[in-house]
Amino acid sequence: MALPPRIGFHASHEQFPPSELLALARAAEQAGFDCAMSSDHFKPWGMAQGHSGFAWSWLGAAMATTRLPFGVISAPGYRYHPAILAQGAATLAEMFPGRFWFALGSGQRLNEDITGLAWQEKSERNARLRECAEVIRSLLAGEEVTHHGRVTVVDAKLYSRPTQPPALLGAAVTEATAEAVGAWADGLLTVSASPDQLRKMIQAFRRGGGTGKRLVVQVTLNWARTEEEALTGAHEQWRTNVLGGDVNWELRKPQDFDTATRFVGPEDMRESVWISSDLDWHAARIAELAELGFDEIQLHQVGRNQRAFIDAFGERVLPALRRREEPR
Repeated sequence: MALPPRIGFHASHEQFPPSELLALARAAEQAGFDCAMSSDHFKPWGMAQGHSGFAWSWLGAAMATTRLPFGVISAPGYRYHPAILAQGAATLAEMFPGRFWFALGSGQRLNEDITGLAWQEKSERNARLRECAEVIRSLLAGEEVTHHGRVTVVDAKLYSRPTQPPALLGAAVTEATAEAVGAWADGLLTVSASPDQLRKMIQAFRRGGGTGKRLVVQVTLNWARTEEEALTGAHEQWRTNVLGGDVNWELRKPQDFDTATRFVGPEDMRESVWISSDLDWHAARIAELAELGFDEIQLHQVGRNQRAFIDAFGERVLPALRRREEPR
């Protein structure tokens, strides 16, 4: 019988200062969340968010002051040389055995443009991603790596490594990318969508070689004590993330996202964010994802009412989900 999924707290560096996020991660552990996940941004999505701490130093503090397993998603080959990501991951995994995974994605121009490297089309970014993943995996295996290609590595070797390398996941929001990362990743990280669409994502990942590997989904939601507050909070904080197609990956500044979404209204948010004041409704939606076979379901509450969310989900939603998993 499959194990029930772990329910996680998503720490959004774009929205809160690192010190506050650290306190929230501790509160999430005390409330009964099983795990956590960190974003990794250089800039926020929009000016109303207003923050962007350095995820990798924050992870050391968060893992040292909680017992939670953590994950993070980063984009290699631009801001981060793959050897540096491998060293960071190896250090966390050595200090906190069995508690760390990291996912690799092809990135957004918003974060990666600061290095001045050319921002290529998606197919080229995917090829760069796979090349970086191979470098990282070789380094985590203890190999000395010299590589000349889309990235350059010369005589790199990790001297402090964990006994067991951390899981290396591939991030995908389309079926084509899910199939591509299935060839090299230890698991899939994707985002919430309809059950039918998520089922197709899982099938694509397995078709590419991901059968039997870890499945993680990040859910974007907003809960508040009233429906109006839930809708208003989602619009205020997360309207910059409703853009479809390739726009999310191409804009350069938070102000560009604000401009692009200036005509997005509160009701438009329901297409991309789970919005409800009904805790039972949220529990039922999360249960649908559990039935699809996800190993981890990371909950990203987009509103600023983080403490109220942690307390309410800890008291009502997490126990309801666990009761569903109890043998009858």
